[in-house]
Amino acid sequence: MINSGLPMACKHLLDQEQALFQAAYQKYFFPGETKAPDIGAPYLLHQPESRDAVLLIHGLMAAPYEVRQWADTLFARGYTVYAPRLAGHGTSAVDLAGHNYTDWVDSVERGYEILSHCAQRIIVAGFSTGAGLALHQAISHPRRYRAVISVSAPMKFAGLSSKLSETVELWNQAAKLLKLDLLQKSFAVNHPDNPEINYRRCPIHGFNQVKALMRTVHQSLPALEIPAQIIQGSRDPKVSPTAGKMIFDRIGATEKQYVEIDYHLHGIIRNEVGTRVFTAVNDFLSRLENPA
Repeated sequence: MINSGLPMACKHLLDQEQALFQAAYQKYFFPGETKAPDIGAPYLLHQPESRDAVLLIHGLMAAPYEVRQWADTLFARGYTVYAPRLAGHGTSAVDLAGHNYTDWVDSVERGYEILSHCAQRIIVAGFSTGAGLALHQAISHPRRYRAVISVSAPMKFAGLSSKLSETVELWNQAAKLLKLDLLQKSFAVNHPDNPEINYRRCPIHGFNQVKALMRTVHQSLPALEIPAQIIQGSRDPKVSPTAGKMIFDRIGATEKQYVEIDYHLHGIIRNEVGTRVFTAVNDFLSRLENPA
């Protein structure tokens, strides 16, 4: 954590978030699944001389470390960056299974509160489910944010299995009532792009909460009027490659940009492909900083 010159109110809220993480980490630690604490912990990169900040949100089954390369790039550009830990993340899949998307919204709200004490102009950005939450923030609080950046928001999933998840959860609920525990399927196997960060099990309930979040976002996209950048991988095997254009076409903002990144995996914010995404983001930020 880089916190030189940090206001006391901001430091107090950060300490609270760290305490929440440590408590959850100890309670839900699962050998072989739980990663090192530095993967799951929220962090602030503080630029004491800057008025500008980015609230940067990670994806489902991931952790704040997922967006660290992106955060470092933004910090080097002069932005204060805060990466919150979404409830149920950075610990174990059992922890995630007990949360709804409203808990993730609460995590993001607390992140905004932290940044509001050390910045005046805030951009909200995220990857995958984090992008969905960023869009949700921009819609819910239109005067709060200077702009929104959405990378691979899961407006539409690829693959047939995703369409069956809600049916599976209904069956799980029925099986639980009938005490048929052996017939429940609470988790699906996850094949993560970043196994050093992501869970290898996906709670069916958690996946369905992403779908619930995105239904809410989809309904309200026409009300999104702040500057927006929508980025989508062209060969994403998890989120339909058409999802980004769906979002872009539906949002009400007049100042908006759509960028397609040619890549064969869902994860496009790390390593070499990440640098291509960050270049596109920097171009968007330059337009915000220097309007014609």
